[in-house]
Amino acid sequence: MRTIGFFIQKEFLQIFRNRSMLPMIFMVPIIQLLVLTYAVTYEMKGIRIHISDADFSSTSGQLTGKFTGSPFFVVTSTGTTHEEAEQALHLGKADMALNIPEGFERGIMRSESPQVELLYNAVNANVAGLSSAYTSSLIADFQGNMIADLMGGMQGSIIPVADITYSYWYNQEMDYKLFMAPGILVMLVTSIGLFLTGMNIVREKEMGTIEQINVTPVKKYQFIVGKLSPFLIIGLGELAFGMLIARLMFGVPFMGSIWLIFLFAALYMLVLLGMGLIISTLTNTQQQAMLLSWFFLVIFIMMSGLFTPVESMPDWAQWIDRFNPLTYFIRVIRLVMLKGSGWDEVKDQFYIIGAYGVVMISVAVMRYRKVG
Repeated sequence: MRTIGFFIQKEFLQIFRNRSMLPMIFMVPIIQLLVLTYAVTYEMKGIRIHISDADFSSTSGQLTGKFTGSPFFVVTSTGTTHEEAEQALHLGKADMALNIPEGFERGIMRSESPQVELLYNAVNANVAGLSSAYTSSLIADFQGNMIADLMGGMQGSIIPVADITYSYWYNQEMDYKLFMAPGILVMLVTSIGLFLTGMNIVREKEMGTIEQINVTPVKKYQFIVGKLSPFLIIGLGELAFGMLIARLMFGVPFMGSIWLIFLFAALYMLVLLGMGLIISTLTNTQQQAMLLSWFFLVIFIMMSGLFTPVESMPDWAQWIDRFNPLTYFIRVIRLVMLKGSGWDEVKDQFYIIGAYGVVMISVAVMRYRKVG
């Protein structure tokens, strides 16, 4: 244990003497957490819309008012013809267009179900899909108001009204930052753990000090534990600091046990440290280690469910995602922090990531060869 302690002390001294590594460990993740949590969102506001109203009636004005009064839409231009709407989309002046035909109000009064035309710029399918959903909601609300007005004018009529009560659990304000902050925090901890571990031992190779260590009587397990322990401590420290910022800056609640999160994080860090050690045995330079780490990191992030639901992926992608450790940690940290889940709800993820960590560390130890 004394030898391992000296190794850990040596590693911390090297880390804090490396001026280029300190900002990467402490400053970069915090800046990314603050920026990405605000920037990465599926909420859309300011959707540019062109409105062509050929009816010039009070009813068409009410429909137009639904869009001008919505925080999700910005009316950038208006007109009276279909051609003007098409031109606005073609020139990139609008993301969507609404065409209200002549006789729109007359058709409603006669119960003829008049139609309106909606045009979307679907170059970005996500933007078009969300714009369509918002628009459908506004038009449905407009239709409900019109039906109520028409039926209310009939004496003695009984208007059945469906009373719908919404209850949003675990994120009552529907604040997307509460959903994104824990996931982005996991992503940053992952990048720190994987990159630094992969480059650390390779740096010893480049400096030539690895040969000096190999000919010492230090055991292989002592070397590996001494090398990896500082990054386990740094990773957990980054997580703690990031959770504090998430709480103070974004109001992310801690509904469950913080100790449960840190216990899972410790197992998760073993997976990362094992992968980083494997990468270091496969590469000879820090540049190679960084590129290989980046290769795996991009796949892990894009398939983790951080930005898109795993359930929306093809079956083959969901099967591959079972080997993605990032998926399990994001799921656990969101469940514990936002929902207050306990051991019974996350124990399966614990067993999987624990087995994953044992496999990674075992492979890493077998891959590392010590001379002498």
